[in-house]
This record gives sequence, C-alpha cells and structure tokens, in this order.
Amino acid sequence: MTLADTVLTVNNDLPIRTDLPIHSGKVRSVYWLNEADSRRLISANNYQTSEDTPLALMVISDRISAFDCVWHAEGGLNGVPGKGAALNAISNHWFEVFKQNGLADSHILDIPHPFVWLVKKAKPVMIEAIGRQYITGSMWRAYNKGERNFCGIQLPDGLQKNQKLPELLITPSTKGILKGIPGVPEEDDTNISRSDIENNAAAFNFRSNEDIALYEKLLRDGFDLITRELDKIDQIFVDTKFEFGYVKDASGKPQLIYMDEVGTPDSSRIWDGASFRDGKVIEKSKEEFRQLLLEHFPDSDILLNSARMEERKKLAADNALPVEVMQKISATYRGIAEKITGQEIITGQNPRAEIIDTLNEKFGLIR
Repeated sequence: MTLADTVLTVNNDLPIRTDLPIHSGKVRSVYWLNEADSRRLISANNYQTSEDTPLALMVISDRISAFDCVWHAEGGLNGVPGKGAALNAISNHWFEVFKQNGLADSHILDIPHPFVWLVKKAKPVMIEAIGRQYITGSMWRAYNKGERNFCGIQLPDGLQKNQKLPELLITPSTKGILKGIPGVPEEDDTNISRSDIENNAAAFNFRSNEDIALYEKLLRDGFDLITRELDKIDQIFVDTKFEFGYVKDASGKPQLIYMDEVGTPDSSRIWDGASFRDGKVIEKSKEEFRQLLLEHFPDSDILLNSARMEERKKLAADNALPVEVMQKISATYRGIAEKITGQEIITGQNPRAEIIDTLNEKFGLIR
C-alpha cells in the first residue's frame, strides 16, 4: 500500500445508483438519487424534509486546486492525504454549531462516511457570499494599485497590508455566469454590489428582498461565531466564502440555509494568532499552498495573470510537485481540523472501497 493509494482523487466513477449525469466539480462530485430511493431513505430514516424532496450523495475528494488548476505530485500522488476528510469534518462541525446557536440549518441530512454527505436538493442563491475581516490577498493587491471601491463599499486611504478592517466587509460575487442582469458582466465570479442584488433579487434566486437582509445576517452571524470559536484556539478568521440556498422543511415550506461548505481551509483564510502578533503571517488554509506554488515556479506571473491561463494549465499538467509539498499541506489541513473539532482526522487505507461498502450496507445504493 503506497501513500497514493490512501487518497481519493477520482470520485465521479463510483457505482452509485443514479439516473442522472454525475456532476463533478474541482473537489466534490454529486450523485442524484432516483425518486424511489429518495422517498425510501426519507421514510426509513425519518429525515426532516418533505417526502418528495430529491436527495443526492456528495462525495468529496482529496484533490487540491489553486489558481483554477488541479495539481499533482510525484509518485502518482494526485491529492493531499487527509484533505477531504478534514474539510468535511470542519464543515460538519460548523454546520452543527450554527444549528445549535439558532442561525440556520444546512443541506446535510446524514453523514454515512467521512468523505460522503447525503443532502437534500437546494435551490442555490447565485452569489458567492464573501466576508472579509482583514485586507489581504486579491483585495490588498487591488487596493495597493489604487482601487478604493469594492462591491460598492468605499475604503479609506492609508490601510496597510494584512490590517484588520474597521468592520466586516461583505463583498459578494456571482456564482456562475448570470445573463441579462443590468450592469453585471456575464462572467463567473464577478464582483457585484448590494444594489445589484436588490434591483435583481429574483435573478439571483432570492424569493424576496427581505431574504437579502437575511442572507447578510446569516453571513455576519456565522462569521462572528466562527471568529469567536477560533479565537479560543488562538486562530484568526481572516475571510471566507459562504453559500446559501433554499430547501423544503418537513412541511414543504422553503427555508434559507447554509450550503456547500463553511469555515474550511479551502473556503477561508485562517492565520495563526501567536505568529500574527509577532508580525508574521502563518497560513492555516489553502493560501499556504498558493504561496508554495508561487515560490516553487520561477515565473509566478503565470499563476497570477489570467491572460496566461493556457500556460498555467499546461504548467499544472506537466509538473509533478515534490511529495513534501502535499505532505506539508496535509499536516496543515489535518492540524487545523483537529484543533477545530477536537477529534483526530482518520483516513482509511482504501477510501474508495470503504465508501462503496458503507453506502451498500447503510443505504443499499450500490448498483
């Protein structure tokens, strides 16, 4: 058994019974269950959703993407050991904390395996809901070049790199390519203002304008709660991306929920508190991997310049990273997950076989 055998990198070919195409993203794959299986599982397990709710299995992988490319290492190591389990464990923890504190529910109904969620179908709000508590990353680069207006919010002059902002900023962007919205470019991940959302609420899938204020409240409350909890383990919650959507509750009534993932090293920046007080930024998130890539390749402009995307894709495909890079990131992901959850992150020797066995025994969904 090699290290490469312990990571799950291909997650869209599992023999799960489904009548629809498998949706595979950079990290997760989604298997939509047929109506009979959805109804059977809702009834058998008394899940709190209406009996006609479509269900899906979301299977995470250990792949790692950065700068819009998926990266691999030497020795056939095509992912980061323990990454998928760490991400799911962190999200599971925050979703539960949010629920216990009366914020909102999530799309998760069951967690049959550390790599797998059983979720109810959600109608996503077409917004990447980004909250920023410090000026860093892309915002700092734009600010340093003279930009002061971010998503309709005017920042003052004189801010310094990595400085804490006077208040939490909500800087949303589009989720996917949205067409026909005045003033909003038809591009994925393009910045938008609150007025863009208010003037086109239905186009962003909001059921009402009142829900715009609700999503902002859930973002602020969730951000503040994670900030307080991370402070207990001397970690700084720098910025994050939330996603929201609508699901049906047990009575069939739609409710706004958190979805995708929350507070993870993939969706957030987290800094070590002690190091920051000493004037040094130590990343406890995927930003560490981005920095390692920038240091590893002599021409870092390929990674930063969107006009060189074809060169970047070739760079990622043709260059196997040192195994030590993946092991370093593995230690970061596992370490922050264990600090947050208080539980050891355990991964199996053959995650693919273990997932198949679990789904067959628990749900009877293997073809």
